[in-house]
Amino acid sequence: MEPIRNFDQLTAHLKTLNRRKRIAVVCANDPNTEYAIARALDEEIAEFLMIGDSAILQKYPSLQKYPEYVKTLHIEDPDEAAREAVRIVREGGADILMKGIINTDNLLHAILDKEKGLLPKGKILTHLAVMQIPTYDKLLFFSDAAVIPRPTLQQRIEMIWYAICTCRRFGIEQPRISLIHCTEKVSAKFPHSLDYVNIVELAEAGEFGNVIIDGPLDVRTSCEQASGDIKGIVSPINGQADVLIFPNIESGNAFYKSVSLFAKADMAGLLQGPICPVVLPSRSDSGLSKYYSIAMACLTASTRSAERGRCSE
Repeated sequence: MEPIRNFDQLTAHLKTLNRRKRIAVVCANDPNTEYAIARALDEEIAEFLMIGDSAILQKYPSLQKYPEYVKTLHIEDPDEAAREAVRIVREGGADILMKGIINTDNLLHAILDKEKGLLPKGKILTHLAVMQIPTYDKLLFFSDAAVIPRPTLQQRIEMIWYAICTCRRFGIEQPRISLIHCTEKVSAKFPHSLDYVNIVELAEAGEFGNVIIDGPLDVRTSCEQASGDIKGIVSPINGQADVLIFPNIESGNAFYKSVSLFAKADMAGLLQGPICPVVLPSRSDSGLSKYYSIAMACLTASTRSAERGRCSE
């Protein structure tokens, strides 16, 4: 499989699979979510179970256009709708869970329920995003911009595993993963830079398989070879990063919003860790961003595992 380098190629690849993924959507009561669902139906990549107020849902023309691929389940209370969606996923009735206009905390409460939720014991919940930037010649993944405030060493390692497995789904056989810092120097003043040293050592020992991991590096050195050349920095990333691992949620989130606003980057993102991909867009995300997140989820919803070094096909 050739690497998927942009979102158009992602849609084209999904269409060649000729396999619609089943998506349970909680409270899809907004125009941007409606657009994303309509686009996924038009592209023939998904079918939907809409869980929420059917009086609102039945007004959507997209749902009337594809009656064989859209079902509705009338539940007015958002918390109850979230619990029901999670139950359906747990019992194999859907491949993907998607957030509509429901508050994120309410949906996460159902996902993280220790007895009836979707996060297996021992797994971490994190967020992996991918962007298409007009000035970068391939897709760029990054984590974590939404969930973990201050990742521990073990959490960083798991975040890297999730990113590796997702990259493989995108046809990137040897992902280049850059550990982001404000400088290329290791310092005890920044404990995450010490974690980076441990992670690079693990990578060099073969812990992550066929990957390239380096850091600390700044964003520019990670994504622009000329910047590294000017600074005299030699790195196997070579200005061609596929994945950026940020030190904390503030830096990851600021990057996410700055690049989408000022560089007009297209975005997609998923929660990683649950038994299925979870599309958890911000309520302010565009319809196109929500569609790209659906497409990303459809690609990664195939049987896959991030278990200690194995990404199953």
